[in-house]
Amino acid sequence: MTSPTRIAVDTAASGPDVPRRIFGTFVEHMGRCVYDGIFEPGHPTADAAGFRGDVLELVRELGATVVRYPGGNFVSGYRWEDGVGPRDERPVRLDAAWHSTETNQVGLHEFAAWAEQAGLEVMEAVNLGTRGVAEAAELLEYTNHAGGTTLSEQRRRNGRTEPFGIRLWCLGNEMDGPWQIGHKTADEYGRLAAESARLMRFIDPDIELVAAGSSNHEMPTFGEWERTVLRHTAGLVDHISVHAYYEEKPGDPASFLASGVGLDRYLSEVADIIDEVRAERGIENPIGISVDEWNVWNQTRWNEVDKPAVFSGDWPVAPRLIEDDYTVTDAVVVGSLLITMLRRADRVSMANLAQLVNVIAPIRTEPGGAAWRQTTFFPFQLTAAAASGRVVVPAIEAAAVETPQYGAVPVVDAVTTVDSDVVTLFAVHRGLDESTTLSVELDRDAVDADAVVVTVPDGGDRHTVNSADDRPVAPAPLAVAVSGRILTLTLPPIAWTRVIVRLAPATNRETS
Repeated sequence: MTSPTRIAVDTAASGPDVPRRIFGTFVEHMGRCVYDGIFEPGHPTADAAGFRGDVLELVRELGATVVRYPGGNFVSGYRWEDGVGPRDERPVRLDAAWHSTETNQVGLHEFAAWAEQAGLEVMEAVNLGTRGVAEAAELLEYTNHAGGTTLSEQRRRNGRTEPFGIRLWCLGNEMDGPWQIGHKTADEYGRLAAESARLMRFIDPDIELVAAGSSNHEMPTFGEWERTVLRHTAGLVDHISVHAYYEEKPGDPASFLASGVGLDRYLSEVADIIDEVRAERGIENPIGISVDEWNVWNQTRWNEVDKPAVFSGDWPVAPRLIEDDYTVTDAVVVGSLLITMLRRADRVSMANLAQLVNVIAPIRTEPGGAAWRQTTFFPFQLTAAAASGRVVVPAIEAAAVETPQYGAVPVVDAVTTVDSDVVTLFAVHRGLDESTTLSVELDRDAVDADAVVVTVPDGGDRHTVNSADDRPVAPAPLAVAVSGRILTLTLPPIAWTRVIVRLAPATNRETS
């Protein structure tokens, strides 16, 4: 048992509202995310439009709020016109981004209808790789203009009488990356993004726009890319993106479990650059950080083994791409990254777990067969279901653990949300071997508390996964002792927990 951890929560403290868009997700035309994922005509649960009912139910259960579509790398070579109109007349194209064949059987109309059923707000990305200002404006007119123009009347003939009313728009994707179709310098992209934003706002002034930030923190152009892009676009965009993926390096699980520290530092640097450029340009409107791609992903295996094999073969439809099997350790890291983003809710305006189904996803499927929850499903679902009200950052006194990548980090990290008389604590234990006792001190008496934990299941180890045939990882009850204002619970090694606390009504003294 490591030394106890003390967490003190001031329930009266001010804090930002929980940004519900932080629980977004991502559907890209990549691998089996769309085809054999959300869409599989002929599946026993498929509806008349071909979408899997079992997947739809799991998506609803996950509790996501926003969905980014249709990419990703895919969008930088995508012609949106290919995905509208009669299905039997749609062209079949090569998708150079993922060395696949795109049938275009799912496009804007089908996806938007599915997203509406799933309760998801669509976040549409425009192609600024092979296309540009005019095409972005044309897509916006097609989706959001009421009628009376060639494009809006085309939408109406294609079955959508009322506008889609899409509010969120991404101005391209990862344009700093040499792997990106239409890769650009920061000046080239910044000017293109600004021109696109300006014209799109002429057409629909109510939209929100996301400029593409760096593809990751390790890009050699990180920092200067953000400065340059924002100098072009500040005053025209509402958000700038952050993409962040984490993986366990051989022999270094401690750094992997501390990935939230890395994300926190990344967000701080981007926030400082935003403030720098806003001050330099005299921009009053805030610019949020959209973490519109984040997850655990074994990129080393993809780059060294899987990608060379995929890109040297034929051009299949919906090949199996980066279908990582997620472990208990992965789930705990996903939970810790959510804690980090909630704690930075003053700057993080939205986020998208990449992706939703099959491709590094919380939901997996087999063609004609089962759909199931991966381990990472649970911390996301449990957080999305309970985080409400305002974010309150607690004071934490915890032992430190040494990590090769981040130095000494607290063995426990936590954040709380406060909504009237309900306090919800989200906490992660990064210790590999020993349990730790949490003493949670509130400023009001607690009536009761319920806790669940995601950790190593009985008979398993930290590498345990869920599969189509065996699903040993699931949230388990966790005992919590309540004594007035003090909660006490024990977290096992490698664990993520959610504790929902109901408070006694505040007394006059407590509210004065």
